[in-house]
Amino acid sequence: MKLAKVIGTVVATRKDKSLLGCKILMIQPLTDEMKSSGEAIAAIDIVQAGPDDLVYWITGREAALALSDTFAPVDATIVGIVDSVDV
Repeated sequence: MKLAKVIGTVVATRKDKSLLGCKILMIQPLTDEMKSSGEAIAAIDIVQAGPDDLVYWITGREAALALSDTFAPVDATIVGIVDSVDV
């Protein structure tokens, strides 16, 4: 799992039918020091995150397994909202 900050919302006029009803958010991956890491990516939101929320997310096959349709074409899924971080 990795940390990221929600930076926006994706509006899609057409989606794969396995993603109907799923919200897509833009997230900015973060380093362990809470600094931006790489480019922003789109991720499916299953936890009702919102703008500026700190979230944790997964990639790869596990990203699809978090959805009701485990064969959905996704590469990243937000699986939790972070309340606090102690380093």
